Amino acid sequence: MKPGKFAKIITLIVLVFFYLPIFIVVLFSFNSEKSPEWTGFSLRWYEKLFTSSAHIWRTFANSMIVGLSASAISVILGTFGAVALYLGAKKFKKIIWTTTYIPFIVPDIIIGVSLLVFFTTIHLRLSLLTVFIAHVTFSIPYTMMIIFTRLQDFDKSIIEASYDLGATKLIALRKVIIPIALPGIIAAFFMAFTLSIDDFVITFFVAGPSSTTLPLQIFSMVRFGISPVINAISTLLLVGTVSISVLLRKYVRYII
Repeated sequence: MKPGKFAKIITLIVLVFFYLPIFIVVLFSFNSEKSPEWTGFSLRWYEKLFTSSAHIWRTFANSMIVGLSASAISVILGTFGAVALYLGAKKFKKIIWTTTYIPFIVPDIIIGVSLLVFFTTIHLRLSLLTVFIAHVTFSIPYTMMIIFTRLQDFDKSIIEASYDLGATKLIALRKVIIPIALPGIIAAFFMAFTLSIDDFVITFFVAGPSSTTLPLQIFSMVRFGISPVINAISTLLLVGTVSISVLLRKYVRYII
């Protein structure tokens, strides 16, 4: 067998392995019965989701509140960190790069336990606030690296030219650096939002009894058996994510 054909077969197998479970979830969200076998097309689980699943929508609202706010704050802090890393001295860059890279390799369970110990030590009650702080904490390294990667594609002489034309550091940041980094900032925001709304392990340790997020709610429901309602909300999340990705791709391509 030719290497090219073998590579195509392996790629096809990997794609099927990745996407077949997603297809099954979407398919069985339209199944008429709560059964592992297809029994007919129906929208009953979507109807149940919108009419008698208030607890799911409360947790979804919690996830959206935390996700949007944590993503916004982490992008702001990550932008300033990326700019400092981009314009800083070589020694400074090495230190910041090393300390920022560490959260990528630390297991989530360690981060979750350490944050729980920290919140307990300072006597901060577990709530949406602690979930928000935790999500900002683990999102900053991702936003910072994405924005910094964007800035690396541009020559610093553009910024120096703005200084020569009389721009202050604040004006250069607002008129030059931010527009240059904007595609990276947008991508970083959606990356942080995806990490936040999808997180389970860290949230499990820092969430209080009244601050359950959607992943925690789905986990508690799965323990008593997989309900087609879970398939329905998973399908809606998938459609929303794909739609946002398509719009984001078109927007970023337009502003580059």
